[in-house]
Order: sequence, then structure tokens, then C-alpha cells
Amino acid sequence: MSEPSPEILAAFEAAKGFMPVGEGLALYEAAAEAAGLGLPLLEVGTYCGRSTILLADVARRAGTVAVTVDHHRGSEEQQPGWEYHDASVVDPEVGVMDTLPTFRRTLRKAGLEEHVIAVVGRSPQVAKVWGGQLGLVFVDGGHTDEHATNDYEGWAPKVAPGGLLVIHDVFPDPEDGGQAPYRIYLRALESGDFEEVSVTGSLRVLRRRRRT
Repeated sequence: MSEPSPEILAAFEAAKGFMPVGEGLALYEAAAEAAGLGLPLLEVGTYCGRSTILLADVARRAGTVAVTVDHHRGSEEQQPGWEYHDASVVDPEVGVMDTLPTFRRTLRKAGLEEHVIAVVGRSPQVAKVWGGQLGLVFVDGGHTDEHATNDYEGWAPKVAPGGLLVIHDVFPDPEDGGQAPYRIYLRALESGDFEEVSVTGSLRVLRRRRRT
């Protein structure tokens, strides 16, 4: 089992974000396995870089790179008036959210800047211009059906055979949370292209099947 160093785990816990430690450790282990393919590790939905720390540390160890895709204006539930809004990441000059400066500070404090490519843009647009395969795709973007579907359709096909698709905030019970990530998780399984590897809290790890 691959685990982060105490320093990296401390940086993860100190970073602004929502992922519990147990799910973070499961993500780290999945990324370490996927890194063996020698391909980039990509996440959709960066926020302030909490999970990016884990992917970047794996990339550093494996000699590959972590790629993050986010417009950095916050998802629906992070806007003013919603439960996960954080006024400290609102740009006072333009009056809208901008998590990019906080994200960059997070990476710098952790000493991981050079192991991350930060793509500032909307997931469907970036997916259209991304030509290569990926060792891991971590879907943790907007939780509406539109956004989750776009993330799945844009990025799941780019997971290399033997690579991993990781989906966060999967809640089978509607009482626990939104259903869009759960629906794309079911869609991935029903496609026959992916098989489940592990379940940790709301984190699901799926492997793309190798076709013979």
C-alpha cells in the first residue's frame, strides 16, 4: 500500500478543501498504482488544491506530472448564499470567486509547484483539445447532472487501458448528497469499459478494462 509522507499528509490536511483523510489516502493509493503506466494524472475540479497535493506528490515520485482542470470560479454549491461558500476566496475587485491564488499558494507551501500543470478553463473545452491518454482521471467537479455528465463524457474515454477512473462524492442514498456523481459512476460500470477496484466513503475507484 502506498501512503504519503507525514509532511505531505500534513500539507493535505492543512489545505482548504472538503476531502476527508480516509478518502485522500484511497486517492493517493490509486494514483500511485496508476502512475505505473507512466502517463499524466489528471483531476477535474481543483478548488484550492487539497487533493492536488496528493496527486502531485505521486507524480513527483513516479517521474510523471499531475494536471488540474478548473475555471476557479467555484461550483454551484460554493457560490454566495450556499452551504459551501467561503468569502475568503472571493476576488474583492471583481466580486466573484477566484480560487486560483489560494491554489497556487497551497502548491508552493507544499513544494510541489513544478510537478503540476494547472489548466484554467472549463472541463468540456479542455477535454476537446486534450489528445493523449491518461493514467488516472479524478472527477471532482460540478455536481449538477450537466457538469458531471460533461466531465465523464469528456475525460473517461481518455483513461488508458489499465488506468483508473476515480469519482468523488458518490452517494447511492439521496439523503446523503447529490446524485449526479452516482449516476456517472453507474454509467461507467454499465458501459462494460470499467470495473470497480475499491470503495472508500464517497470515493469510487474504477479500472479501465484491457481488451484482448
